[in-house]
Amino acid sequence: MALAGSGANVSTIEIDGMAVSYHDRGVGEPVLLIPPAAARATVWRQHQVPALVAAGYRVLTYDLRHTRRSPEHPKPFALIDLVSDAAELITALGLGPCRLVGASLGAMIAQELALARPDLVRAACLLGTRGRADGYRSALGQGYAQAMRAVGRDTALFEAVASMSQLFGPATLADEDFVRSWLSAYELFRPGGEGAAAQYEATIGYDRVNELRGVRCPCLVVAFGHDVIMPPAEGAAVAKAIPSCRYVELPDCGHFGFVERPGEVNALITEFFAEGDQRA
Repeated sequence: MALAGSGANVSTIEIDGMAVSYHDRGVGEPVLLIPPAAARATVWRQHQVPALVAAGYRVLTYDLRHTRRSPEHPKPFALIDLVSDAAELITALGLGPCRLVGASLGAMIAQELALARPDLVRAACLLGTRGRADGYRSALGQGYAQAMRAVGRDTALFEAVASMSQLFGPATLADEDFVRSWLSAYELFRPGGEGAAAQYEATIGYDRVNELRGVRCPCLVVAFGHDVIMPPAEGAAVAKAIPSCRYVELPDCGHFGFVERPGEVNALITEFFAEGDQRA
């Protein structure tokens, strides 16, 4: 494993023979933010990073393996590999035990890391998570994987519009300014390729609710009322399984509730971490 700097706050780290980029901001106890499938580390940059830095934390974000569209044919990987990547990043940078914030696939990675490597995790915020994948969600993951492999420029508008119904709640879809902003920006961060496909496939057939009873660190599950990808009931099941876990459901927002309702989500995260600091 090798480290190589590439700027004041942006660096690369070699994990399992791959160069993984990460961003490092702020001073204080470390918080690692783990993104959703096919989303880059920049998904946190506008809302969560500034809030956590302002709260006095050192905040690190990173791209999941093969998020960007190269190599064209990456070697196959599964959820366990993504968990291992996070563990290696924490270990290599000397962050452990640290606080985690994960969204969607990132939340699944966080809860599995807390289970497998309790020595590396102090507390975890799980935004839009689940402990199992039913038939619909497994099919949805496979469908997303197929779509990632078939990405073409002539389908960009359809992809952008279709993604909104999966990621956001009705109130946000009625916000004309937000819709225009999303559609115009989509091409800039448009996911695709084998790596993104494999990330979605890592969620298929996931069934770990019973195993999550072994998580020992304090956790917070935040579910989003209109989330069709990670339904609130599934998040509640995770919270019930983890012995020391608080559950909060935010209404009127979808899978990307941390983008739709950043103020409320950030307050929940920082308050949860602050409570842990007081207990310590």
